[in-house]
Amino acid sequence: MPITSNTIDSIKKRMKELETLINETKDRLPAHSTKPPVMMELLEYEDEYDILQKKLERLKNNES
Repeated sequence: MPITSNTIDSIKKRMKELETLINETKDRLPAHSTKPPVMMELLEYEDEYDILQKKLERLKNNES
């Protein structure tokens, strides 16, 4: 797949969305007695964010 600015832009856009989702989910976490479903949701968002961050770094490195 050729690297395009569209690809990079779409990854950056999704990462921005994930940042918002992560922050909103963290705000829903109670100070005590963390609810497993909320914690699982947070971990999924963080995992996806990490994957996209690595993909973006690879794309940028391949561009140079």
